[in-house]
Amino acid sequence: MTSVDHEPANPDRHLLDEIERYYDAVPRGAARAEDFGPLTLFVREGAGWPYYARPTLGHEGPAATAEDVRRVLARQRELGAPEAFEWVAEHDPRLRAAVEEAGLTVHEHPLLVLGLADGPATVPAVPEPVEVRVLTADAPELAGAVAVPHLAFAEPGTGLGAAGTAELAETAGKLVAEGAVERIAKRITAGATVLAAALEDGTALCAGQHNPVGAVTEVAGVGTLPTARRRGLGLAVTAALVAHARANGVRTVFLSAADEDVARIYRRAGFRPFATALIAEPAAQDASTT
Repeated sequence: MTSVDHEPANPDRHLLDEIERYYDAVPRGAARAEDFGPLTLFVREGAGWPYYARPTLGHEGPAATAEDVRRVLARQRELGAPEAFEWVAEHDPRLRAAVEEAGLTVHEHPLLVLGLADGPATVPAVPEPVEVRVLTADAPELAGAVAVPHLAFAEPGTGLGAAGTAELAETAGKLVAEGAVERIAKRITAGATVLAAALEDGTALCAGQHNPVGAVTEVAGVGTLPTARRRGLGLAVTAALVAHARANGVRTVFLSAADEDVARIYRRAGFRPFATALIAEPAAQDASTT
C-alpha cells in the first residue's frame, strides 16, 4: 500500500495533537490502560471491539524501541488480545522502525480531515426512494444498519459484490444474538456513538457512525451492502454524519480510508488529505480499517 497522495509535507501540529488526544480518549470508556512507558496498551473490558496499543499520550522520554514493542506483544499474547498497534505516522515517526524490527507488518491508511474552514461535506443527491437519516437506539432498522458494514468489509473494494439482502438479514440476526446491536444501542443512548443509514423500503443499504469526544469526532465503519454499491450511498451517509456532528458542536471531523481509491471518494465530499494512519499486526493478519 502506498503513502497518501498529496499529503502535506508538514501537517498542522495542533491538529495532530488534537487527533492524538482523541485516539487516546476513545478506548478509555470501554478498556483499561496498561502503562508500558512510551506505549500504552488498551485492554477491552467485557464484550465488544478488541483494542490495541498506541504511543503514550504526552510521553516525553525516549522513543519506543523494538524491545518495548516486544514487551507489549508478550502481554497481548498473555491476554489473548490482538497483537495490534495503531498510531499516526506524522505524530510518532520513529515508532514504525521499532514495530518492524519486532517483526510486525505495517499497513498505511490515508487520514483525511474536514475542519470548520473546509465547510460541510458535499455529495450528490441520493435518488428516491432511498432516505438517509440518523437512527435512534430503538429504530427498527438498527440491526440491519449494524450488520451492513460487516458485509461491506468482508468484500472490500468499491465495485459491486455478491452479498445482498439475504446475507444482510442473516448477519443482522447473528449480531442481535451476540449482543452487538444492543451494545451499539446503549452507546447511541449515551451519546458515545451516532449511527446513520441509507434506507430503502426499511432495508439498510449503507451505514456508518461517528463517535464524538468533545469538539472532535471520527467517522468510522462506513460500509455499503456489496450489491448496492456505486450509488453514492457511502458519501450520503458520511454527509449525514458530518451534518449531525456540526449541529452538535463538533469542530473537527476526520476519518481513515482503507486505501487511496477510497480516499479519493472522500475527497470528493470535501475531506482533505492530512496525514497517514498506521496499523501494525503480525504478517499473517490483515489490517482492519474504519
